[in-house]
Amino acid sequence: MDDRHELILSLIRDVEDFPKPGVTFKDITPLLASAEGFRAAIDALVEMAPPDVDVVVGMEARGFMFAAPVALRLGAGFVPVRKPGKLPGDVHAETYALEYGHETLTVHTDAIGAGSRVMIIDDVLATGGTMSATSNLVKKLGAEVVHVSVLIELLSLGGRAKLVEDGIEDCTAVLSV
Repeated sequence: MDDRHELILSLIRDVEDFPKPGVTFKDITPLLASAEGFRAAIDALVEMAPPDVDVVVGMEARGFMFAAPVALRLGAGFVPVRKPGKLPGDVHAETYALEYGHETLTVHTDAIGAGSRVMIIDDVLATGGTMSATSNLVKKLGAEVVHVSVLIELLSLGGRAKLVEDGIEDCTAVLSV
């Protein structure tokens, strides 16, 4: 592990039994509060990006914090994927299972042009449900998911296998724990 990865890891705090007993929450607020740490995380995500990304998609809410600055650095657009009721106008919706419940995500029906090359970024890959649902939304818009990147991959929850089942094989993580 290099110095950058050690810095990022040192700024992520585990919170036991949140949001429910048995779940260990990865608290990234110390990372976000550190200019050096946040910059290191964004730099790492940018380095993982494939060439010629048209749009970077981030999911509500923590995915926004990483996807938007990566989009700027790549010279790409940023598209937010939101929870129901947060976007005006026509939306596509996708419901999926979390490790502790169910959730629905939405995207504007005109958010991404058909044929666009899309990179999806989130903070954590756990069971793969959020990433898979977001990928399905991107595909509904006729765009191509060319890469998926996360800050942290929780290896014990098998999210990468879920992504492979859904046809998403190009996935990278800054940290795998």
